Amino acid sequence: MENESKITYRRVGDYFIPNLVLPPEEASVTLGKWGMMHKTYLKKHKKVFFNTLLMQGNLYQHCAEVEKQARDMFDTLVEQMKDAEGVTEQLKEENQMEWVQKMGNIQDRAKEIVCNELIYK
Repeated sequence: MENESKITYRRVGDYFIPNLVLPPEEASVTLGKWGMMHKTYLKKHKKVFFNTLLMQGNLYQHCAEVEKQARDMFDTLVEQMKDAEGVTEQLKEENQMEWVQKMGNIQDRAKEIVCNELIYK
């Protein structure tokens, strides 16, 4: 079996620097709000894990998976909280300001849960 990962070097002054090339990332991966938040968190607080994923070419795929999980979790939490607190379409028709206030509160709480459970882990 022949070694396909031969390292080449370039000379810079008195030093030889390896010519490192990152593997190509999947071009079709698009990150949304949750994926970008997770990527930023990894870059700032989990540098080794971030760099490992980046060098393996798996960073965007990992963040896209977190994006999907976070979106699903957020939607589920919002629906469950709406049901538990009686926030209905009827309330929306009768008192729009109260509905907007309650929905904003529910979405804020759901966002906080998703961030603590998925994004900042």
